[in-house]
Amino acid sequence: MASAWLAYEALVALGEEVEDEWSYVNDLAEAWRARLLEVEQARGREAAPPEVALAVGALAAATNAIDDPHRAIDWLSTLPQVLLIALGERP
Repeated sequence: MASAWLAYEALVALGEEVEDEWSYVNDLAEAWRARLLEVEQARGREAAPPEVALAVGALAAATNAIDDPHRAIDWLSTLPQVLLIALGERP
């Protein structure tokens, strides 16, 4: 999940470049961070199955390819939801 965290933080940083959306970006990011932390704490150091690890890596790679701040904002909700579904969790 570390690669997903790094990708998410990169999205937040890119989204913050849109000055008019700074508050929205940070409010949204805090809400999703809280949900992801909840799942991470519940699972502890439980290893993900190999296919899930591959999916998370692919998700992080796709997200890291985003270079448009507005698209990054769009993905601030998408990445966590896809990640949680891949992990078998509710978004």
